[in-house]
Amino acid sequence: DTVIDLMIPRGSKALVRLVKEHTKIPVLGHADGICHYYIDSSVDQEQAVSLVVDSKTQYPAVCNALETLLVHKDSAESFLPAVKKALDEKGVEIGGDEGARKIIDVIPATEEDWATEYDDLILSVKVVSDIHEAMEHINRYGSHHTDAIATDDASMAEIFFAGVDSSSVMHNAS
Repeated sequence: DTVIDLMIPRGSKALVRLVKEHTKIPVLGHADGICHYYIDSSVDQEQAVSLVVDSKTQYPAVCNALETLLVHKDSAESFLPAVKKALDEKGVEIGGDEGARKIIDVIPATEEDWATEYDDLILSVKVVSDIHEAMEHINRYGSHHTDAIATDDASMAEIFFAGVDSSSVMHNAS
């Protein structure tokens, strides 16, 4: 601690906690990654399915992996069956709120699911009425790490960027 000014550990939640608990050196690190993807009503659904699948399945244990999918009610009827099919092919277990379960056959999501970092092939899905409900959910349950919006409407992306309090906020990116 006399020669190192700051440590920035990268790795699992357990590694970051271990470093924080066992050093006198200042540590800049995070412990949670409850990340969201919001699917807007104006969206290229094929692209959005691809982004969601990659965000969840490329490396599910990483801190910026997708944990909760929020889908605008106007996109849900067509988007949810398509994304469920793609996620089923990757072995993802899906839990959904009542709105999602009316459209696709998934297990019920609980209040606890919204605040859970799975680090696994598990995803929670919620149908929301608009971007404001999505942002409220993200700011309440998220870890302020990484959140994204899929939309073809640049003004919706700007609203999302201004309203989501996270270190990384992305538009049409995995």
